[in-house]
Formats: sequence, C-alpha cells, structure tokens
Amino acid sequence: MICRYLDLFKFRDLFASEELYLRRVDKFKESDPTEGLASDEYIRKTRGLQRFDIGDEITLNNDQANARQNSEGYFINCWHIFENETLEMWNTYGNCACIFSRVELLRPIIDSFLDPMFLGAVRYSERHKTGYNMIDFVFTKTRQFQRDKELRILLQCYDPLHRTNRNISPQGFFNREPLDELYPINPWVPECKRRRIDLKSVVTEIRLAPRLPDETADEIRRWVKNKNFDCPVGPSDLTSRFAPTPDELKKYG
Repeated sequence: MICRYLDLFKFRDLFASEELYLRRVDKFKESDPTEGLASDEYIRKTRGLQRFDIGDEITLNNDQANARQNSEGYFINCWHIFENETLEMWNTYGNCACIFSRVELLRPIIDSFLDPMFLGAVRYSERHKTGYNMIDFVFTKTRQFQRDKELRILLQCYDPLHRTNRNISPQGFFNREPLDELYPINPWVPECKRRRIDLKSVVTEIRLAPRLPDETADEIRRWVKNKNFDCPVGPSDLTSRFAPTPDELKKYG
C-alpha cells in the first residue's frame, strides 16, 4: 500500500488535472543539498581518490558537479510506502488529505508512458551500493529522511543540447555546483513534467487530515462526488480532540 499526503492546493491540482506532477530532481537541492548525489566518501572509495590530495579533490568536485548536471535530466513523483499514519508526515507533507493506492495499480500506468521510466523504493544507506550509477544515486538518500519511506517514479528526459562543464569558472576552478548565474540551464528545460493518468483506477481511499476544517472536508467530498469516484472518504486514524496541533507538535514533539 502506498499513499501521498497532500495540501489543499495539490489536492485540487491532482483532481482537476488528473495528472502526475514530476519535479526536476535538481530543484530538490533547496531542501536536501545531497539530492541526486552520492556522498563524498562513496565517490572517493569508488574512484580511488585520496582525501586532501588537491588533484583528487578537484576530481571529486567535478564528479559531484557532473552528477548535479545529470540530475537536471530526471523528474520525480514521490509516494510514501504506508505502514501507519504519523502526525509528522501529515504536518510535513500535507495538512489536507492523504490519497491511497497500491503499487500494482500504479505500475501498469507507468509502463504505458512513452518516456523512459523507473519505479522503485528509495534506500536510506549506501551499504547496498556498488559501482558508479547515476540512477542509483537518485534512489539513495541519507538516513535523516528514512521516515519518508519513499517510493519514487522517475522520468528520464535529457536536454539534447545540454551544456556540460557548467561548473568550471572562467578562471578554470572546478566548482561543486553548476554556475547557473554564468551558464544558466537552457530556457526550454522545464522545472516539471506532467503525465495524464486514469486517477479513478489508481486511488483506492482518501483520508482527511486531523483537525481539518469542516468546510475543507466538505470540499474534498464534493471533488470526489463530482468526479464520480467510488473510493471511500474518511477521517484520519489520528483524528482526536487530543491530537496536538502542528505548533504544539513542533514545540513539544
């Protein structure tokens, strides 16, 4: 079983468009600077680089910058592998509704797309990693995110006129990140991709967030009714007058 926690804007967008929203991987570096990258330690081990050797450190910088530029050709849509609800997930990713589905319902839709697509669980450790695989980098995150229990849909779409080495300054210094202010990404490369899906065949259940205002709950039910969905809509398992508010959870949690 998988699910997605949504705020009201994302819920409206999903039910109005019936499209998967896939965001470009490098845009996630704002919240996770290591998104799409292996750790420095792993790169050194795999490439045989020595720490503090100036030549090897330049190689490391260049490798990480190339991985970042490679991530500009991938777009992801994220789901949560469901075990149980947590207030932390509600407060972090969606304070409105949680839609449920199953992998076997999503996979045929993903396989029908014309794009090169990948579907898999994210791992929160590098112990499994072997070799130097850029796609594997995208499916690996650090332990601090392991509560997300993420299942990723990955779409591959490279810019055919992609400019490499955008990390090298005019003075010849190898930066770890592309120098977007000097060498911006081509303007036709979008920040997201959208792919139409049969949403009715995917969504199996909708749960309403704890402490959700009645008017918002009524709107969600209207969306479901007007779209002729027959999936059940019910309260969160954590619905209770004793449930802490987001501010209380942040203060005491």
